[in-house]
Amino acid sequence: MKAPKILPWVAHKTGISEELALKLWRRAAGEAEGMTGCRDSSDYYRLSVERFIDLAESEGACSLVRDAPSVSCVFWLWRHQSRVSSLHLIAAQNVAKLWQSGVNRMLRIETRAV
Repeated sequence: MKAPKILPWVAHKTGISEELALKLWRRAAGEAEGMTGCRDSSDYYRLSVERFIDLAESEGACSLVRDAPSVSCVFWLWRHQSRVSSLHLIAAQNVAKLWQSGVNRMLRIETRAV
């Protein structure tokens, strides 16, 4: 995903360089991809921008004044926790698929040998 057009504006308002802002954007995009599991949804883009603004505010000297933040830090943490808690189910599904494909391969090998 390309960097958003607001990147230079956010960099200027928070008092950081555009190079640092680009690094922070890439970090925010990676974290958002890890949370959503994809790179083409509206949730991914929203989380990327919100995380980027949070990172820029923490690195810079000034903070941006947002009129009505759509997601509070507690809510962001809660979403992240729910994503992490569902990972064990995803891992169990992947193990089951791997085991099933291994069993299927083994059965095909045995039927060819006979």
